[in-house]
Amino acid sequence: MKPGDVIAFGGKGHFSEIIKFATFSNVSHVGVIIKTKIPEDDTGRFFNQIIESTSLNGFNGVNISRFSDRLNTYEGELWWLPLKDEIREKLFDQKKFFNFLFNQAKERKPYDMPQAIKSAIDVLDNLPFGMHGPGYNREDFSKFFCSELVSAGLEVAGAVGSVNTAEVTPIDLCRWNIYKKNYYQLKGDTNKKISRFNTASPADWNV
Repeated sequence: MKPGDVIAFGGKGHFSEIIKFATFSNVSHVGVIIKTKIPEDDTGRFFNQIIESTSLNGFNGVNISRFSDRLNTYEGELWWLPLKDEIREKLFDQKKFFNFLFNQAKERKPYDMPQAIKSAIDVLDNLPFGMHGPGYNREDFSKFFCSELVSAGLEVAGAVGSVNTAEVTPIDLCRWNIYKKNYYQLKGDTNKKISRFNTASPADWNV
């Protein structure tokens, strides 16, 4: 795994089921991988950490944890979505990516429940004459829901152009055409798939 690789979750909890129902998908949550060197290890080895906005370790908001722990304890489906090599090599600024996301965790940004719910309800988002309906979200980085955090990190890193991250749902992020050809299921029911994976342009979520 490398920085910028997305991890998709299919949860079993009540709120997870609501998100999946509202978005007609098997994906309820997303996080993204950050690569961190093992302290005081002169071998140069790394272990994978994941950053996500979720309820974890007594805090409901932006959390960083060791990915192997999340993999072992999570109840539900887990998928690994590797970022395209050409995006990583030509566009992706790893330093900007890490600094932006790490600062959100450092500042302990809380989870944004109202925007998470509204992002999943797209009816009447776009009205005539450039107006927006009551379910339309505007970016506000004082709080984050999961896919808003990940898409903001990818935007800051240059992996995608300008997007309204507050309107990106977990399944939206999985459908962006920024990944390698295949994703990999790491856990859960193998009959559950990510529908229309890697088929949508991030530009469709333009600000």
